[in-house]
Amino acid sequence: MLLQILLTFAILSLVAVGGANAVLPEMHRQLVEIRHWLDDATFSQLYALAQAAPGPNILVASVMGWHIAGPAGMAVATIGMLLPAAILAWVMAGLVQRLRGAKWLKPAQGGLVPIAIGLLLAAGVIMAQAASDYGRLPLAIVAASAVFVWRTSYSPLWVLAGGAALGLILL
Repeated sequence: MLLQILLTFAILSLVAVGGANAVLPEMHRQLVEIRHWLDDATFSQLYALAQAAPGPNILVASVMGWHIAGPAGMAVATIGMLLPAAILAWVMAGLVQRLRGAKWLKPAQGGLVPIAIGLLLAAGVIMAQAASDYGRLPLAIVAASAVFVWRTSYSPLWVLAGGAALGLILL
């Protein structure tokens, strides 16, 4: 079981362009739909718990690993999420440093931006669908939040505060 957790999170880490939140849709698919280690409600509750805790967004992997297999699960999920990405980043940093004068490098790096945005948007949609008790309201909230952050100069913390207030109202 621990090896499966390690491999699952290691693979996720290699596609986490934009951070751990960017792979939430695939994490949901792996942990809920394929492996059945969690259900929709538990997944969204653990995600909310990880986001409420101070620290990096990588905590989501640690919290999920803890729920699946206790302290050992937490350790292997965290290692799986951090180690492959760290190695890849180290290798790529050396490669980018050597190729810094190449004309194709800047457009290639810019091409990663829409990928990260798409992954983060997909994460919002998956989390909204996991909250299916409220119909289409979560999808509307995700859309409104995305437009607010994109089109205004206000801090994204206002979206978090609004989400917290809405959560209190809906509970």
